[in-house]
Amino acid sequence: MSFIQDHDVVLFQGDSITDCGRNREKGDDLGKGYALMAAGLFGARYPEKKVTFLNRGIGGNRVKDLVARWQQDCIDLHPTCVSIYIGINDTWRRFDRDDPTSAEDFESGYRQLLESTRRQLNARLILIEPFVLPVPEDRKRWREDLDPKIHVVRELAREYGALLVPLDGLFAQACVKAEPKFWAHDGVHPSPAGHALIAKAWLDTVDASR
Repeated sequence: MSFIQDHDVVLFQGDSITDCGRNREKGDDLGKGYALMAAGLFGARYPEKKVTFLNRGIGGNRVKDLVARWQQDCIDLHPTCVSIYIGINDTWRRFDRDDPTSAEDFESGYRQLLESTRRQLNARLILIEPFVLPVPEDRKRWREDLDPKIHVVRELAREYGALLVPLDGLFAQACVKAEPKFWAHDGVHPSPAGHALIAKAWLDTVDASR
């Protein structure tokens, strides 16, 4: 059986990478990034499934922000598949505002999201791990904070039987072919090529689960 089924409602959730300029006044607007690309690629490949895609990413969000709005921006929408991409701001705020999120708090908040989604919706789950590239140079310091959070996402995916989109390794691999700033000018926000890389990885992960 396919992971995404006929007439499913797929919700993309996360921060600015998911948000990517979406019009929040229009509930069906998917933004200009990987969510739009993934939905478009999926629809072109499987038009007969008639899947609905929604985007509720909000720039600057951390795990605690998703927890605070999960009822309105996830549960109340009744998605059958939920794709979550969060974590880079939980690291970034440590370095630009001295407002860290420990790996333990990150895990606790993320687990709340998954428990609520499973309990109230029994939705299928797709977890996208965060990544960071070494541009500018100071991003290299972020690894000590982000790496434990990446491992949290991987462990939660295993525990909850979710699909995992392993972005950190995929972007590292991509940087062998082109310099990091080609994929994300600030090491965080993807270029069009970076968004396409995420969309392709998302679709490949969904297809591999068939």
